[in-house]
Amino acid sequence: MRKKFLNLVFLVLALSSFSVSAELLSKDAIPAPVLDQFYKRHPNAIDISAEKKVHFKQDLYEIFFKLEKDKETIIELYRTNGHFFVNADDVTTSNMMPTASYDSLKAAFDPAYTIKEAILVVNPNGAGEEYDLTINSSGVDWSVIIDYKGNISHKVRD
Repeated sequence: MRKKFLNLVFLVLALSSFSVSAELLSKDAIPAPVLDQFYKRHPNAIDISAEKKVHFKQDLYEIFFKLEKDKETIIELYRTNGHFFVNADDVTTSNMMPTASYDSLKAAFDPAYTIKEAILVVNPNGAGEEYDLTINSSGVDWSVIIDYKGNISHKVRD
């Protein structure tokens, strides 16, 4: 009986580890507490969209927006209760990730993968950083979170 129960628990955990594909949320789909705090910081923001993400074991909203005077996209992360978490940087065009990260990506994907987008998220509560990547491997897009040691903590097909 105990063995069957453990098998059932492992099955549930395994199935729950497969997430639904990441989706871009419109401004209207962002929860009110998050949007309220966001507008307190940026009342003139335009072109607002968001994605639900998990960084440093916290559920967050990654918000992309522009300010009226700027053409550059700004990225900020907010906790689900609306509190600001941290700014993020688009590092797609730079080669900032540690070598171990590239080795992990080669092992997890077709070696001919391409990084379509790379966002650096630095932990405001201590040491560490994570990279939020969009990877294309064999014609399939993946949303991947990888830490500074090269460990892939999240991998979802887009």
